[in-house]
Amino acid sequence: MSHTLYVANAQRVQRCELAVPGSNPDMFEKALKSGVDFVFLDLEDGVAPDDKLQARKNVIQAINDLDWEGHGITLSVRINGLDTQYMVRDVVDLVEQAGAKIKTVLIPKVGVYGDLYMVEAMLNQLEMQQGLKNKIGIECLIETALGMANVEDIAKQGAIGGRLEALHFGVADYAASNRARTVNIGGLNPDYPGDQWHAAISRMTVACRAYGLRPIDGPFGAIKDPEGFKAAARRAAALGCEGKWAIHPSQIALANEVFTPPSAEVEKAKRILAALQEAAAQGKGAAALDGRLIDAASERMANNIVRAAEAIAAKSK
Repeated sequence: MSHTLYVANAQRVQRCELAVPGSNPDMFEKALKSGVDFVFLDLEDGVAPDDKLQARKNVIQAINDLDWEGHGITLSVRINGLDTQYMVRDVVDLVEQAGAKIKTVLIPKVGVYGDLYMVEAMLNQLEMQQGLKNKIGIECLIETALGMANVEDIAKQGAIGGRLEALHFGVADYAASNRARTVNIGGLNPDYPGDQWHAAISRMTVACRAYGLRPIDGPFGAIKDPEGFKAAARRAAALGCEGKWAIHPSQIALANEVFTPPSAEVEKAKRILAALQEAAAQGKGAAALDGRLIDAASERMANNIVRAAEAIAAKSK
C-alpha cells in the first residue's frame, strides 16, 4: 500500500439520490417521506429560467420548514452553474437563510478545479459570517468533456480542500458535450457494441476511489423501464459506484435494491473474513474457501461489503 492515502472527508450512505425541482413545492413533502438516502432540491436544469428566483425561495422555505434529518434524509441543493447570473445569490441566500440545515451543495458542470474552488471560498466566508458550526460539503457533477478531462485534478484538489465528498456522472450533458449519437438519458445505444458510458464512469470512479470520494451514477430517463434502470445501476455498481440518481420516486426502491449488498453476499464476505482469521491464527497468509483461493485482497473486498451493509443497517435504525 502506498504511503500516500486520502481519507474520505465524510462517510454517508448514498444508494439513491432523488432529484426534486425547486419550482414544484408539491413534491417536497413526498420526497420527505420517500425513504430515499439523499434528496437534492434542484435550482438548475429542473427549473425553467422564469421560475429560478421563486424556486430559490421555495427551496429555502422547504429546508427550514421540513424535518429532513428526522426522516433520515441527507439534504443537498443543486445550485445553478457558475456561468449563470443565479449562482452567486443561490449560494449566499442558501447559506445565510438555511445554512445550518444543508449537508451538501451540488455544483453542476464542473470543468476545472477552479470552479470548485470558487464555491469553496464562498462557503468558507459565509460560514464564518453566519457563525455556523457545521461544515457544508460539496459534490460535483462531471458532465462535460472538460470536466472528464480534468476529473483527476478536480478529485485530488477538492479532496485536499476538505469539502469535496462525491462526484456524480451527468450522462445527458456529457453525451451532449461529446456530441454522442444518442438522445437517451442513461440508456444504451443499440448501435454501440457494449456500454458506451463504461469508460467515463470507470474513469470518474477511479478518481473518486484514489482520493476518498463517493462515485455516484446519474439519471436514467426511461421512468417506465424499471429493468433498464436496474441494468444501468448494476453496471455502475460493478464499476464501483455507491449509488444512482432517481428522477422519479418509483426508481428509489430499484436503486436501493441494487446498491444494498444482498444478504447472501454479506454472509459470504463474513465467511471469507472468518476463514482468513483462522488461517492467520495458524500462521498462514491465504486459505481455501468453497474451492477457491482467498488472501489479503479477498479480505479487503469482503470488508468493503460488510462495511457497506453495516452502514446501511445503522442508517435504517
